[in-house]
Amino acid sequence: MNKVEKALMHGLFVHLHHNIDKAIDFGAFKKLNEKVDKTWPGALLVGPDANDDAAVVEIPGEGTLVVGKMESHNSPCVPRPYDAAATGAGGAMRDVVAMGGRPLFALDFIGTRPLEQEVLVGPCGFKGECTCGNCETMTSQDRLNIMLKGIRDMCNTMDVFVAGGGFSTSFSDIVPACVVAVVGKLVTDKPLTKPAKIAGNKIIVVGETGTDGNDTLYRAGLVSEMRPAIALFKEERVTMDASIAAFKTGKINACSDLGAAGIGAAVCESARYGGFGAKVDLTNVPVRDKDITPEEILICETQARMQFQVNPEDVDEVLEAIRSQNAKATVVGEITNDDKVVFEYQGKEIASIPNNPSEEILDELRKY
Repeated sequence: MNKVEKALMHGLFVHLHHNIDKAIDFGAFKKLNEKVDKTWPGALLVGPDANDDAAVVEIPGEGTLVVGKMESHNSPCVPRPYDAAATGAGGAMRDVVAMGGRPLFALDFIGTRPLEQEVLVGPCGFKGECTCGNCETMTSQDRLNIMLKGIRDMCNTMDVFVAGGGFSTSFSDIVPACVVAVVGKLVTDKPLTKPAKIAGNKIIVVGETGTDGNDTLYRAGLVSEMRPAIALFKEERVTMDASIAAFKTGKINACSDLGAAGIGAAVCESARYGGFGAKVDLTNVPVRDKDITPEEILICETQARMQFQVNPEDVDEVLEAIRSQNAKATVVGEITNDDKVVFEYQGKEIASIPNNPSEEILDELRKY
C-alpha cells in the first residue's frame, strides 16, 4: 500500500464515518422497522441498512416519496464555524438530491458552551491557545450566530425552509455540535441508489474539485495543514439544478454525492456495493485549483459535486442536460467487472483499492 491507498482504505474500511454499523446496531433498527412495517406496509423504501446517501419513505395512501438525511459538521466548526455549518447543511441537501430528491425544509441542532464563555476560533482552536496569529477569541454567543448564519445562508441559496430545530448550552467541550436534518420530495419515479448497476456504465463527475476539504489527506500525513471544506453557495445551487435536469432524462443508473474522502470514496463504495470494480482517470476530473495534486483530486472533499453512472449511449444526453444549467461535468471513468477500483493520473496508477481487503491489510489499517 502506498500512502494515499492507505489513507483512502482506512476511511473506507476502518474509520467510523464510513462504517457506522461498527458502532451502531443496525440489526436492532431493522427489527424495529420490520415491526413498524406491519402498521405502514412497504412505506420504508430505503432505510439505514441500505447504507445509501439518504432515507426514502413513501407517505401511505398519498403516493408521495419523501427523502431525509441528517448531517453533522462538528469538528470543522472549531476552525471555520461559518463554512462548517453551511457545508453541513449543503451536504445534507446534496444527499437528498443524490437519491433523486429536491430538498424542501431543514431542521438544525446547535450545542455549545454557555453563551458568555470565550471560545477560540481558527487553526489553533483545538489546542485552546493561538500560536499562528490567525485565530480570533469570541464568545460562544458570537460563534453561535456565525454558525446559524451559515445554515441560514445555505438554505436561502437553495430555497429550503428552516422549519425548526434545537439548541443547548450544556456543552463543555472545545468542539460544538452542529447537526442539520434535511427533508425533501422525490422528483424521480423511484429512488436513485448508490450501488453500481452495470459494467461498462460511464462515470460522470459534476462540479469542480479543489484543494479544500483535505481532512483524509491530513490524517494520513500527506499535507501539512488541515483545510476544512469551503462553503460554495452558488455552485451548490447549480449542482442541484443540474442534477435535477439530469434526472429528467431518465437515464441515471446510479448516483451519489462526493462527500467524505471525495471521488475516491464515492466511486469505491458504489462499485463495491454493486459487486463491481471501476477504472477512473483523474486527469479528466474538472478542477478549480491550478496546482492541485492527483492525491487531492482523488480524496479532497470539495463541496457541490455529484457523480452519475449512465449507459455509454446516454452520455451525451445526460451531459447536455447537466451543462444546460451551466454546471461543469465530464466522463472520468467506467464501471468494470473487476474486484477493485483503479485510479490513474496522466497514465500513472495512483491507487488501487480492493473491494475486499485481506485480514492482513485490515489489521495494518487498524493500527493507522
